[in-house]
Amino acid sequence: MPPQSTDSDDDYQGYEDQAERTYREKRSRKPVAKRDSNVLLHGIVTRGRGHHFDVRMLDQTPGAESTSLLCEVRGRLLQERGKDTLVAVGDRVWVQPIAANKGQIERIDPRTSVLSRQHPGIETPAEDVILANPDQAVIVFAAARPEPHVRMLDRFLVVAEANQLPVTIVANKIDLVGLAAAEAIFGLYAHIGYQVIYASAEQHIGIDALRDLLADRISVLAGPSGVGKSSLLNAVEPDLQIKTGELRDFMDKGKHTTRAAHLLPLPFGTNTYVADTPGIRELGLYDIDPSNLPFYFREMAPFLHACHYPGCTHDHEPDCAVLNAVADGVIAPSRYDSYRRLLKGEE
Repeated sequence: MPPQSTDSDDDYQGYEDQAERTYREKRSRKPVAKRDSNVLLHGIVTRGRGHHFDVRMLDQTPGAESTSLLCEVRGRLLQERGKDTLVAVGDRVWVQPIAANKGQIERIDPRTSVLSRQHPGIETPAEDVILANPDQAVIVFAAARPEPHVRMLDRFLVVAEANQLPVTIVANKIDLVGLAAAEAIFGLYAHIGYQVIYASAEQHIGIDALRDLLADRISVLAGPSGVGKSSLLNAVEPDLQIKTGELRDFMDKGKHTTRAAHLLPLPFGTNTYVADTPGIRELGLYDIDPSNLPFYFREMAPFLHACHYPGCTHDHEPDCAVLNAVADGVIAPSRYDSYRRLLKGEE
């Protein structure tokens, strides 16, 4: 007579049957597709929002609506960063999409140029990148209303030269004074080698030249308040419809001055952006060695190694080739005055 089954035998058989069914079910399931970590999108950072960044996708289908993702930085990159800026507006980055409108920055392309300063509040060398990969600086001043402040213009030029950025001066509102009067103010800068565009947003003068200058470049747009930066951009591309005063003032001295740049895409060319940037005082001449300052005044360059004394500051020393050039009218007194004020830290 066969042995009677016990409760424990029945339980064991039940466990065995359940295990077999589970095994068969797993074998019959379709494998779940894993997210392809190699599918990364190439984009440009257009704005920083604390620990998040707006990234506009590049290489999109012509005519398609532009795609932007709000992105965080991958934790590994955060762990590897030092004191220098890890991600800046203008950086080209590779993004892993993680939701409909969100992504994660996985890689950052090497920068080709920067607009930067010594990081405020940090005594050891630390680069605070205001804008990554700019192609040029476009400095806008008005021929009148407001009256041009040439020392301020010289400060802009020094900042651009120190950051090794090609620079163009736009003299706007020439309709208020006439071309001859505008050239009397800004012709000096054309003489020492800067490109000067004489423009009028009101009369559409110089707008084609400005559009050609901006096309296919990332441009830092600089200039004091009221000079007509927004009006010029609206004339260049009427569909922008930028409100007057909407661009943050590059020379803002108020409490709410921001150091964060913002890239505004322009709808012509394949890669055209204008950067709205913080106040020049914040970028200023911070961390510029006084001995290098003369090299940022183009007209001084031919005389810097002709002085009698090594280490000449070109301020008071006898037999100074720069001072002699000023006395001979080769270097404009107004430019030399700007040099001396910057050398001494004066306004």
